[in-house]
Amino acid sequence: MTKEKILVIGASGQIGVELTQALRKMYGNANVVASDLREENELLKGTGPYVSLDVMNKEMLHVQVIRQNITQIYLLAAILSATGEKNPGLAWHLNMQGLLNVLDIAREEKLQKVYWPSSIAVFGPTSPKQNCPQQTIIEPITVYGISKYAGEFWCNYFNRRFGVDVRSLRYPGLISYKSAPGGGTTDYAIEIFHEALENKKYKCFLKEDTYLPMMYMPDAIRATIELMEAPANKISIRTSYNISAISFSPNEIATEIKKHIPGFKISYSPDYRQAIADSWPQSIDDSTASADWGWKPEYDLQKTTKDMLLNLKNAG
Repeated sequence: MTKEKILVIGASGQIGVELTQALRKMYGNANVVASDLREENELLKGTGPYVSLDVMNKEMLHVQVIRQNITQIYLLAAILSATGEKNPGLAWHLNMQGLLNVLDIAREEKLQKVYWPSSIAVFGPTSPKQNCPQQTIIEPITVYGISKYAGEFWCNYFNRRFGVDVRSLRYPGLISYKSAPGGGTTDYAIEIFHEALENKKYKCFLKEDTYLPMMYMPDAIRATIELMEAPANKISIRTSYNISAISFSPNEIATEIKKHIPGFKISYSPDYRQAIADSWPQSIDDSTASADWGWKPEYDLQKTTKDMLLNLKNAG
């Protein structure tokens, strides 16, 4: 297994930190190169190689791939939904050009595999709200969603046209205690835990009955690695796989938190993110991922809440 040399781009971000840690555990610290534009995340310091890298600088990226003998790239650098709406041009440019740079280099250098995350943001108001299927109507209304959907087709194109083994998952909202929220619409599900522990109250930017698909980070990391470890002949989807774990509303998660923190109070003050949330499905059908490579989540809402609070208390 040590023959692989993996580059994680965006390693200091919400997914990047934990994915880098998991990959280093599997492949050995020296074989996983972390990179980001930002400072190296505290949790990664001293655990393996780190390079400062801008995915928009294709020549610099290409030089690193050759110099480090990279065989796989995980591209996680992106501008997320809520942040993207504030600067649509930048979000489109970064999310698209970064991916095209990586796919081009993967083709030229004949890399073994590329991972690139998509998102439930590809779905829009016309997509089915319940158990949204793998193949369905997709008409995104955020620049993030548009860039992710276009990206899915670029991945599919590079796979069919040039044989690049690129794989992708449509992440739901991700909940993590290790890294801060990254500017997404589902971030309330992280903020609520911090506020519950610190202030015993939380003002939510979504309405109380807004159901969204969510996933606890350990499940998301495991799904990513399981997808990448699956034999190529098991991968039938070359755009991006639906994956699912739990769906809940702010009211439901608040109720669950109250079981652990009895005095906790939640209030609601919906902002511009409500319209983004309303455009997304409330639950996702991931039967294709289950059938193709055996995907199954481990964390439900109860287990997630308990683990989040426990880890945040220990960290605090």
